[in-house]
Amino acid sequence: MAGRREREEQAQPVDDLDPRLARSRNRLVDAASALLSSGGVDAVTVGAVARMSRVARTTLYRHFDGTTDLLAAAFERLLPHAQVADTSGPIRESLVRLLRGQAALIEQAPLQLTTLAWLAMVPEEPGERPNTLAPLRARVIAQYREPFDRVLNSEAARSELDELDTELAIAQLVGPLVFARLSGLRSMSTADCGQLVDDFLSAHRRN
Repeated sequence: MAGRREREEQAQPVDDLDPRLARSRNRLVDAASALLSSGGVDAVTVGAVARMSRVARTTLYRHFDGTTDLLAAAFERLLPHAQVADTSGPIRESLVRLLRGQAALIEQAPLQLTTLAWLAMVPEEPGERPNTLAPLRARVIAQYREPFDRVLNSEAARSELDELDTELAIAQLVGPLVFARLSGLRSMSTADCGQLVDDFLSAHRRN
């Protein structure tokens, strides 16, 4: 009887407004998120998610194509939102504040680095999983670049700094934080963030 219900459910079109389907999807993402948090990427499998959520595999496959989709949904849920940039004050203060926030995220929430590493291992091919990885990639990029874009393209930055390649500028500012965390070289302090900003501004201030 259970098998028949599952086949009938699988044959029905997925309706995001159906509360039963919304509940089953939430349970699946809850389970995938818990597994990711406790066991890392390798712990998130179709079987493990189905067992923990107590959702049938047939229903799981109505929501997700497989492990990659489950991981993308779990990362999307667990990642914090992008910082809000304050462009009203001096550019040094704005950049130091952003860098301190990024350092805290990287130090306290290594999930960001795990996400970056996982996305790098699963390149998105043209036309492949357009609704799965693209939003997650956009979310991760926004975590790093959106607040810095606002500050580096502000009126204060345009008046004080030379013409910038914004992507390179963000890499120059955030890159040392990521490297320090990945290598275990050191935990970046508030003073370290201030030094990184001062070095950056010194290199790019108008003569």
